[in-house]
Amino acid sequence: MVYEPAHLQIAPGDTVRFLATQRGHNAAAIPEMLPEGAESFIGKIDEEISVSFEIEGRYGIKCSPHYAMGMVMIIDVGDVDGASPLPDAVPRRARERMSKILMTGE
Repeated sequence: MVYEPAHLQIAPGDTVRFLATQRGHNAAAIPEMLPEGAESFIGKIDEEISVSFEIEGRYGIKCSPHYAMGMVMIIDVGDVDGASPLPDAVPRRARERMSKILMTGE
């Protein structure tokens, strides 16, 4: 239960396509991890969606049913302060996974 890749660095205006490669998953924004002014999104289970990221900053992405189990990814749009702390509302296993992503890129 992972996103591949787990971390993307993209430019403002780029579009990311989330592919439904396994059943029972989706892609959704983590509300606490959206840059100010960015729109939230939530894909349906087993749905392939494309999302354009217009606003610079760090975006947290989750699989809604598996968020607490650590199925997350990070998308950095433009120049991002790498020292940004993770919000307290992020569940423990998701926080551990995100910390690993940010430290190792995997």
